[in-house]
Amino acid sequence: MEINEHNFDRLANYLQQTLNPDPEVRRPAERFIESIEVTKNYPIVCLHLVGRSQTDMTIRVAAAIAFKNFIKRNWGYHLENDGPDRVAESDRAGVKIHLVNLMLNSPAPVQKQLSDAVSIIGKYDFPLKWPEMIDQMIEKFAQGNPQAINGVLQTAHSLFKRYRYEFKSQTLWEEIKFVLDKIAKPLTDLLLATMQQAAKENDLKVLHIIYESLVLICKVFFSLNSQDLPEFFEDNMDTWMKAFHEMLTTDVPSLKTADDEDAGILEQLRSQICQNLCMYAQKYDEEFGPYMPQFVTAVWELLVNTGIQTKYDSLVSYALHFLSTVADRSHYRHLFEDPNVLASICEKVIIPNMDFRVSDEELFEDNPEEYIRRDIEGSDVETRRRAACDLVKTLSQNFESKIIEIFGQYLQVLLAKYAEDTTNNWKLKDSAIYLVTSMASKGQTQKHGVTQTSELVPLPQFTQQHILTELERADINQLPVLKADALKFIMTFRTILGPQIIVATMPLIAKHLTAGSVVVHTYAACAIDKILTMRGSDKKPIVTKELLAPLSAELISGLFAAFTVQGSNENEYIMKCVMRVLNTLQEASLSFMFVVLPRLTEILAVVAKNPSKPHFNHYLFETLALSVKLVCKADPNAVSSFEEALFPVFQGILQQDVLEFMPYVFQMLSLFLEIREGKSAIPETYLSLFPCLLAPALWDRPGNVTPLIRLLSAFVRQASSHISADGKLSGVLGVFQKMIASKNNDHEGFYLMQNLLLHYPAEELGQSMRQIFSLLFQRLSSSKTTKFVRSFIVFLCLYAARVGPQALIQMIESIQAQMFGMVLERVLVPDINKVSGEQEQKIVTVGITKLLCECPEMVSDPYVNYWPQLLQNLVQIFELPPDESAIDGDNFVEIEDVPGYQAAYSQLNFAHSKPVDPLPDISNIRQYLVQNLGQLAQSQPGKVGTLVAALPAAHQEALQKYCAQSGVQIA
Repeated sequence: MEINEHNFDRLANYLQQTLNPDPEVRRPAERFIESIEVTKNYPIVCLHLVGRSQTDMTIRVAAAIAFKNFIKRNWGYHLENDGPDRVAESDRAGVKIHLVNLMLNSPAPVQKQLSDAVSIIGKYDFPLKWPEMIDQMIEKFAQGNPQAINGVLQTAHSLFKRYRYEFKSQTLWEEIKFVLDKIAKPLTDLLLATMQQAAKENDLKVLHIIYESLVLICKVFFSLNSQDLPEFFEDNMDTWMKAFHEMLTTDVPSLKTADDEDAGILEQLRSQICQNLCMYAQKYDEEFGPYMPQFVTAVWELLVNTGIQTKYDSLVSYALHFLSTVADRSHYRHLFEDPNVLASICEKVIIPNMDFRVSDEELFEDNPEEYIRRDIEGSDVETRRRAACDLVKTLSQNFESKIIEIFGQYLQVLLAKYAEDTTNNWKLKDSAIYLVTSMASKGQTQKHGVTQTSELVPLPQFTQQHILTELERADINQLPVLKADALKFIMTFRTILGPQIIVATMPLIAKHLTAGSVVVHTYAACAIDKILTMRGSDKKPIVTKELLAPLSAELISGLFAAFTVQGSNENEYIMKCVMRVLNTLQEASLSFMFVVLPRLTEILAVVAKNPSKPHFNHYLFETLALSVKLVCKADPNAVSSFEEALFPVFQGILQQDVLEFMPYVFQMLSLFLEIREGKSAIPETYLSLFPCLLAPALWDRPGNVTPLIRLLSAFVRQASSHISADGKLSGVLGVFQKMIASKNNDHEGFYLMQNLLLHYPAEELGQSMRQIFSLLFQRLSSSKTTKFVRSFIVFLCLYAARVGPQALIQMIESIQAQMFGMVLERVLVPDINKVSGEQEQKIVTVGITKLLCECPEMVSDPYVNYWPQLLQNLVQIFELPPDESAIDGDNFVEIEDVPGYQAAYSQLNFAHSKPVDPLPDISNIRQYLVQNLGQLAQSQPGKVGTLVAALPAAHQEALQKYCAQSGVQIA
C-alpha cells in the first residue's frame, strides 16, 4: 500500500462505512480493512490519516481505533501464535518514530486510542526493543504543556498498569527498576510543580487539565508501588503523603460540578488517593504507620461530609475500604475500640451508605442489566453498599458482640417502621435485609453461597417471617425491589437454610419468572439455576427430575415468556436456567421439545445478525447441544430434524462470516455427524460443505482450530471414500502440516493424523506417509517441546500397533539409515514415561509391546540393548506416575494436549465428543504385555529370560506379579 493521498481518501471512505449501522454496508467494509491491514505501510497510512487536520474528526478517531486494533491483532502475533511476523520491519520502525509525538499533539479522543496503542506496543517491546520511549515521554514533563503532559501520563498509566497484577519475576523486577530509575524523580518533581501550578491557576479550563494530570500522577504512583515499595518512594514518602493529605483535604469549589451522576475531577482525584492509601495500609503498613492516624481522621471527615449523590460513590467506597483495611490491622484496632466510636461509625458512615437511594431505584428500573451486574455478579466493588458491607464484616470479626448489639437494635427499628406502612416504607425493609445479609455472611463461596453465619438473627426464622412473606404475595409485581431482595437472600443463604426450606421455596420462585421486572425474573432464574446445582450430604442433587417434573411446565413457559420482556431478550441468566432445567429433567423434558426447539432456533436466527452478549450466546448453544443429545438419545434418527431446522441458520452464519458463532457451529456440526456415525450415511449437505472447511482463512483464526479439527476428523471417520474420490487428501494433509508447525496446535495435528491412520484408506495414505514422518522429524529437530514429544511418541506407538512394528522401523530407516536407533536412544527410552492419560498410555503399551515381541530386529544387534530399557519403561508406566519434568530448552507454556481446549475457543460442555478407543480389542494391557512376552519366550527359549534378568529387581518383581495374575510364564 503506497503512502499517498489516494490511499488516505480510500481508507477514509471504508472507515466511514464501518460506522454505518446497516450490517450489509458495515461488515464488507470491516472485512476489507481486515484484509488489507497486513499489507506493508498500512499502519503508516492510518497514522497519516489520524494526523490530517483537514479530515473530519469522526474519521480521525475511526482511523485511530483501526490503528489500535491493528496493533492489538498483529504487533505480537508472531510471539503469541508461533506464526509469521505480520508487521513489516519498516512499519515497526516508522510507527515508533511517529507514534509518541502524534499522540501527544492529538485531540483528546484520538489521544486516548493512540495511548492505548503505545501501551500495547510497550507490552511487547518496552524496554528492550524501545528503551528511548520513556525518555521521549519524560522530556515533555519539562515543557509545561498541560495537554501534552496529560498524554504522557495517560500513556505511562496504560503502560505501567500491568505492574498491578502481573506475577513477580526477575524480568518484571528488572523492567520496573529500569522505569523507576528513569521516572521516579521526574514524576515526584512533576507532582510538586503541578500542585504549585494548581494553587495559583485562575483559568478554570486549565485548572481542570491540571487536576487531570494530578489524577494520572496518582494512578501511575499506584502502579509503580504495586509490586513492592520502591526505595525512592520510601525515601520520599513524606513528600508524597503530605501531597496526598493536602489534595484530600483541600476543597476547590470551582471544580465542583452540578452533575449528580458522573464523578467530577475532584472526586476522581480523592478516590484515587484513597486507593493509594489502601494499598499502603495493606502492603506497607509498617512504613506507612506514622501517617495512618492523620489519614484515618481525614477520610472519616471526608465520609461524614460527602453527600449521597451517585457521583461520590467511587470515592465513598474506596474511603470505606481504607477504613476496613485499617480496622483489620491488629495494631490499629485501638482506633475503633471505643463503643462511642463504633456507634458513631455505624450511625454516621455505615447505615447512611446502606440506604437504597433514588439513584439505585432508577438503576433498578431503567438499567436492570447494570443493577444485576453490580448486585449479584460480585462486580459491585465500587458501590457504597458493597463497601459498607465489607466494613461491617471487618468490624464484626474484631468487635462482634458490640456490632451485633448496635445493628440488632437498628434492625428492629427498621422492621417495625416497615410494618407500620408497608407501601411507603419498603426501602427500610430493603435496608434491613441488606443489613442481615452483610452481618450474617461470614464464609462464602461462589459454588455454595454463604457457608458460615454470625448470630445477628436466626436465619430460618428470619426467612419464614420476612423473606417468604414477600414471595408469597399474590401480586408478583408488587414491591419488586423487595421481591428481588428476597430471591437474592434465598440464593445467598441456600446452603445454610438447608434442602427442606430450599425445595419448598421452588414453587414460589418459579412463579416470579413471569414478573414484569427484569431484575425480579432474572433473580428468579438465577436462584433456580443455583438450587438445581445443590447437592446433599450424599453428593446427589437435592432437586431430582422427579421433584422438578410437577413444576416443569410452569418453569419452561415462564422462562420463555421472560425472553419476550423488553430488556431480557438476550438474558444470559434465563438461558442458563433453561439449560439447567432441561439437564435436570433429562428424558422428562422431551414432551416440551416441540416448544423449546422452535423458540431456540428463532432466538439463534435473531442474535446471529448481531452477536453482542457472549455469555448468552454460549448458553444458547449449550442449550441447543443439550436438546440435540436428549432427543437423539431417545431417537438417533431425529438428528435429521435438527439438521433441517438449524442448517439454514448455520449456513447464514458461515456465509456472513459471523466470527463469534463459527466455533460453535463447527461443534454443533461435529455433534450431528458423531450422532450419525455408524447409523446412517453422511448426507450430501455435509459433503458439499467439506471443501470449504479446508480454506486457509478459517484456520488463521485461533478460535476455529479445535472445533474444525474435530469436524474434519468426523469427516475422515465417515467420509474417507468421498475425500479420496474428490482428491481432497492433500488439503487435509495441508491442515496437518499447518498444525504440526505450531507449538500451540501440534496436538491437534496429531489428533487429525490419528483419525487418518485409523480410518483413511491405507494404500493412499501410505503414499504420503514418508513425507509425514519427515515433517515430524523436522519439527522434532527444530523446536522440540515436551508436548510435541509426548504426542510424537503416542503417534509412533499407534503406527506400530495399527500398521506394524516392522513397518515403523522400515519407514524411519527409509528417511535415514540407522535412524531408528537414534529414535530409540533419544526419544523413546528417555521420554516414554512423560506420556500421561489412560488412552495414551494404552497406545504406548501396545505399540512398545509389539516392538518388543513381534519385531526380530529388536532382539538382535544393534537394537537388543534397548530391549530391557523399553520393557523397564512399560513397567514404570504401570507402577509410577508420569514423569512431569520438562525437556531441556522447553520454555513453551503448555496448554492441555487434548483436542478439547484452546484459549480463544469456548468448548460446549454438552457437545463434548466421546473419547474413542483406537485399540478396542485390548482391555487388560498388563495381561497383553505378559501374554506377548510369553509367546516370544516360547519361540526363542532362554532369550527373554536373559533380557528380563537385566531389569532392576523391583521391575522384575512387578513383571512376575503380572505373569501370576495372567497365568503366564516367561522364564
